[in-house]
Amino acid sequence: MRNLILVGPMGAGKSTIGRLLAKELKLQFKDSDKEIEQRTGADIPWIFDVEGEQGFREREQSMIAELCELSGAVIATGGGVVLRAENRQALSAGGRVVYLHASVEQQLDRTSRDRNRPLLRNSDPAKVLANLMEIRDPLYREIADVIVETDERPPRMVVQEIIDRLDALSPH
Repeated sequence: MRNLILVGPMGAGKSTIGRLLAKELKLQFKDSDKEIEQRTGADIPWIFDVEGEQGFREREQSMIAELCELSGAVIATGGGVVLRAENRQALSAGGRVVYLHASVEQQLDRTSRDRNRPLLRNSDPAKVLANLMEIRDPLYREIADVIVETDERPPRMVVQEIIDRLDALSPH
């Protein structure tokens, strides 16, 4: 069984949906950001503060390469993972890629109380999210095997749609 890899913007539900999906499919769950935090003993905002975004992206790239070598895992990725061509190649080769799409309004609603979002620590998070989406959306779409809408939908419904859509892709 190849991996199931979730990509999409922050607040799209990659971690929540990933955990449920892994449980439903009886697979291990890996969250690339959490793996980086465990490995370094530091949280993502601290890594951003100390090493900058570039330093974080280096760590992320090596973690993605490692996770994509697994077999039979559900992998939730960070929102910016698609910025590097090397990551996009690793993700595409690492399994089925599911793009969890969420509107900027939904992202804002889901991330507004979360202090663990270094890129949103400014006076206009809506503008930041809109700008990130403009850059990243075409990259998510480029590697996605399946695109699923998450706005206003309960996680279990999204999980069921992912399973159904992936079943439809698999030769029976």
